[in-house]
Amino acid sequence: MLWGRFLLKAGTIMEYKRYNDTILLRLDKGDEIIASIKKVAETEKITAAEISGIGATNDLTVGVFDPKIKKYNEFCYFDDSEITSIVGNICMVENNSYVHAHITCASGKGEVIGGHLLRAVISLTAEIVIRILPANLTRKRDESLGINLWKF
Repeated sequence: MLWGRFLLKAGTIMEYKRYNDTILLRLDKGDEIIASIKKVAETEKITAAEISGIGATNDLTVGVFDPKIKKYNEFCYFDDSEITSIVGNICMVENNSYVHAHITCASGKGEVIGGHLLRAVISLTAEIVIRILPANLTRKRDESLGINLWKF
């Protein structure tokens, strides 16, 4: 079992523990989800993994891809929200760790929002599970679609 603790920015420290092929990552108030997962992936030299998680945020940016213009339409939310699900994966793009995740949240009014996770800052805590896969997974840009696809 390995244990990691990183100071991401002034006042925020994320912590994780590794149990064989599984990493349990706890994020605290002020931690950003994608940056935190990427830091763990780089530190642990992860080339392929699946991720899942729950938590709370009050600073969320999601995207919905528009295939006509090949860009994400971005939506920002600054209300307290429960993160009901984070799902995604970790792979490599041009020899760099890449986190591809989607998120679903419930607002204080019970409304559901979600999409491609571009940015989320934790308002209370988050619990992320990273399951390392026995692969070297990469992505390569498909210009006709405007997105990066898995390359086997």
